[in-house]
Amino acid sequence: MSIALREGIEIVEDAVPEFEAVGAIQRGLHEFNQSMGGSYDREPVTLLVQDAEGKTLGGLLGLTFWGWLFIDWLWLAPEIRKEGFGGELLKRAEAIARDRGCTNAYTDTFSFQAPHFWETNGYAEFGRLDGMPAGHARVWFKKALTG
Repeated sequence: MSIALREGIEIVEDAVPEFEAVGAIQRGLHEFNQSMGGSYDREPVTLLVQDAEGKTLGGLLGLTFWGWLFIDWLWLAPEIRKEGFGGELLKRAEAIARDRGCTNAYTDTFSFQAPHFWETNGYAEFGRLDGMPAGHARVWFKKALTG
């Protein structure tokens, strides 16, 4: 189904968009954001926890931009949780971010994904969306990387 709001231009639903369509949206938003906030200077932060055979047992994926560290993913296999790997990943990511001039960090998680881990590591809740998913909440945390 498509809807024309202006002659020759329409809104089209696409359950499996082509890479170019997705890229056009991403590039357009990135260009606008940078025109308003300055260059992103986006750099990935990738830290892996691997066993002796090189199997990945967890890690942290994030990026730095606009003076902030964004932690997108932090996951550990169940058999290595509660052994200090999560805290160490966080410390290393924060050190990388400081080296890149970042002064703050943020992330989001769910209420069933151990939000106390973030609090224990100095992060403070600054937003919550209750009922996402039903019976739980999506929670945002931040931390100053200076002082």
